[in-house]
Amino acid sequence: MKQADSDTIRDEVRARYGGIARQEGSCCCGGDAANSCNPAYTADTLGYARDDIKTVPEGADMGLGCGNPHAIAALKPGETVLDLGSGGGLDCFLASKRVGAEGKVIGVDMTPDMVSKARRAAKDGGYANVEFRLGEIEHLPVADGTVDAILSNCVVNLSPDKESVFKDAFRVLRRGGRLAISDIVALKPLPAAVSGNRDALCSCVGGAVLVSDVERMLREAGFSDVRVDVKPESAEFIRTWFPGSGYEDLVASALISAVKR
Repeated sequence: MKQADSDTIRDEVRARYGGIARQEGSCCCGGDAANSCNPAYTADTLGYARDDIKTVPEGADMGLGCGNPHAIAALKPGETVLDLGSGGGLDCFLASKRVGAEGKVIGVDMTPDMVSKARRAAKDGGYANVEFRLGEIEHLPVADGTVDAILSNCVVNLSPDKESVFKDAFRVLRRGGRLAISDIVALKPLPAAVSGNRDALCSCVGGAVLVSDVERMLREAGFSDVRVDVKPESAEFIRTWFPGSGYEDLVASALISAVKR
């Protein structure tokens, strides 16, 4: 993909999610806001515990995910955690409780409005071990070998340069560090009408790539123990993003894990 095309996609994604942040509300990746903006719906559908969702600052749960990366992250007290595309900060605030006062959580997002929103929530909630940085997930504002675990929830699919995302994730991880991602993957090659559709690209569908491509990119970045666990049941909520489109037959949510040996 040409640099100009990549920049255009980033600009469109940034504008879309900046608008969501300024609404001070929640919104799904697609269009069924009546359900997906409900925190109870988010918890039940995406695999979070309702009690956990209730503990995060108001507005942090924006209904923008496609699963629960914490299910495979196995975070430990004292660890440093990085969240790629941290949005309103939901996964950062949940990670904060798991790593404790001796740990650290860094959220990176390329949307200034999202970063500002998350920083306000962290300050108001007294989350001393959480910080949010403005930056692109392809070029992380994080030092080499300083992170124990990387989380991400339905964000890598939005990147026009996924190879760089995984390479930079590998760079910032310590040896033995791990990747725990929930994302949308393609079940079959996407038709050009979908992959070239700007609304589908910005809504977590058009940028999805095949499971085999995710596995290849992770291995080429240097990762070991690569696993992509597709969740067929995700068709239920993907169907609500673009009702009647049939996108749920093309893509699915998956839990993606890998280790830096």
